[in-house]
Amino acid sequence: MRALLQRVEGARVEVEGREVGSCGAGLLVLLGVAPTDTPQICDRLWHKTSHLRIFADEEGRTNRSLLDVGGSVLVVSQFTLYADARRGNRPSLNGAAPPGLAEELYERFLADARSELGEARVGHGTFGAHMRVGLVNDGPFTVLLDSDELGMG
Repeated sequence: MRALLQRVEGARVEVEGREVGSCGAGLLVLLGVAPTDTPQICDRLWHKTSHLRIFADEEGRTNRSLLDVGGSVLVVSQFTLYADARRGNRPSLNGAAPPGLAEELYERFLADARSELGEARVGHGTFGAHMRVGLVNDGPFTVLLDSDELGMG
């Protein structure tokens, strides 16, 4: 799995001109799933996401996690995180999981987030929909978590 984390002051997602999810200060998580991903990888990636120390402490150092600051999240599925543009000018999307598996693990990631943060602090997009995402990036501060690179797979 891949999670592109963007520290935000706020973010929102729309489908067909209607807001379907949002968050306040915290993280926008763009989430991609690979064909070999498992529920265990999903759980570990959420744990890493929620415990990653990328928020400032009282001295301005990045020593605090999403949990420490009481932040919220907006999770948006994004299969294009597995786009392969090494050959030609049209990215291949064959590295992404099939929709059934991707939706199952996306929903599990959301359930993990709700379990730890509470329903009110977790926003989400609509799986498989064409979405418009707006955000105010804080920093900007963006981190890519890849379960393969983190030894989770």
